[in-house]
Amino acid sequence: MKIDRLVSIIMILLDKKRVGAQELADMFEVSARTIYRDIDAISMAGIPIRSISGVGGGFEIMPEYKIDKKVFSTADLSAILMGLSSLSNMVRGEELVTTLAKVKSFIPADRTKDIELKVNQICIDLSPWIGNENIQPYIETIKAAIQEHKLLFFEYTAHQGNKTTRTVEPYQLVLKSSHWYFHGYCYDRNDYRLFRLSRISGLQMKQDIFTPRDYQKPNLDFTDILETLQTEIKIRIHKSVMDRVLEFCTYEHFTPDGDTHYIVNFPFFENEYYYGILLSFGDKCECLEPIHVRKEIKRKIHDIATIYDN
Repeated sequence: MKIDRLVSIIMILLDKKRVGAQELADMFEVSARTIYRDIDAISMAGIPIRSISGVGGGFEIMPEYKIDKKVFSTADLSAILMGLSSLSNMVRGEELVTTLAKVKSFIPADRTKDIELKVNQICIDLSPWIGNENIQPYIETIKAAIQEHKLLFFEYTAHQGNKTTRTVEPYQLVLKSSHWYFHGYCYDRNDYRLFRLSRISGLQMKQDIFTPRDYQKPNLDFTDILETLQTEIKIRIHKSVMDRVLEFCTYEHFTPDGDTHYIVNFPFFENEYYYGILLSFGDKCECLEPIHVRKEIKRKIHDIATIYDN
């Protein structure tokens, strides 16, 4: 049960007075049964919600009720503020500022300091140290296009450096593994596609308004597929690159080899990206096995040396 959804439902009921279960279910992309459970949880928390049956019926907070600011615990408010504050680093907007203000209004004066201390215990900053300076403005453009149902036009660089121009109906912004994407219906492919923002250039929001389709979120869980493709290779590294190797595996994969080196069972995929990772360690890393990966690395090093020889 998500606390942010419960808070949102309360805000909606305070603002719209009466809302149907199916309308709430569609709004939060959950089942009606989940909404009924949420309503029960809100009622158990002390907020009297009544159900009106028939045409025009739905849920509403009893008109004479005023919310007790103590209905949310310190942990509840800290979690909500932490999530909203971290999101505001990258996804800016008036509605986010308003939501933060509304949530802060629930904080009783005698708990303000305690909650501020808890919120500051964890900092989630989604903005990059360095990188593509277009990411932030692109997020704002895509966000606006999603809200206004307007088409996006851009040039996209896919694998192997192939460039194409795309016209897309945008439906969802996605942050996955520290990279931003957006999911939409591509007119050039006549299907849904996931686009990585760092590979986009010349992004424009067109004035054309589209009628939203029956949208289904993309499947972002590739655990089963990746487990079948992933293998382990054995590499020998110098301790000076240990911190970088730990980005891809844990200490349990390391076995000391003398005073300055380690043998590592390194998780590996047979693609250019992972060969590039190994090469990025330079002369501080040697692939021991399997032989075919070792030979491929040797070939790539030879090709690089040839460029500099010329």
